Amino acid sequence: MARYTGPAFRKSRRLGFSTLENGKDLRKRTTAPGQHGTSRKKLSEYGIQLQEKQKVRTMYGLTEKQFKKTFEAAGKRKGMHGVNLLIMLESRLDNLVYRMGLAKTRRASRQLVNHGHILVNGKRVDIPSYQVKPGDTISVRESSMNHPAIVESLEANTGKVAFVTFDPNKKTGTYVRYPEREELNAEINESLIVEYYNR
Repeated sequence: MARYTGPAFRKSRRLGFSTLENGKDLRKRTTAPGQHGTSRKKLSEYGIQLQEKQKVRTMYGLTEKQFKKTFEAAGKRKGMHGVNLLIMLESRLDNLVYRMGLAKTRRASRQLVNHGHILVNGKRVDIPSYQVKPGDTISVRESSMNHPAIVESLEANTGKVAFVTFDPNKKTGTYVRYPEREELNAEINESLIVEYYNR
């Protein structure tokens, strides 16, 4: 299945969850899209688990195949399966570029990575799913320092997270450590995702 490239606000309204994590996508309308969007059907147990998985998959912009592969890899790590999944998703290069404020959305950060504007430890990496390790340095390529999208995003000055540091003048940041569960989206119930795949 191809990656969803349609309206992000529509997807958020369908899930009843801010996939952009800023609430902007649900500010005007909170009802589901479509003619009968005002009434939401009561979901079965399976439906609730599926919706939780779709929330997280849409938020990080992964295809179904990528998400399942990440879920399986998370199960091989020590610790809680669901928390490991969220940590692996947060450790993706495109997500950390977004967390550092170099892009306004994860979709925009994926494009920056794909087009080769981002360096990891001084080497160009154009794979958005690249797993960044704590201590790795993420920076903007010298020739992309004045890229309009990067400059505009840094001027917007979106909120930063504690597990990354960033120097806006040098346009360089460091992935300090893996995030704690408390620092991630509280609206996500990762145990439902584990139940969905283990059913």
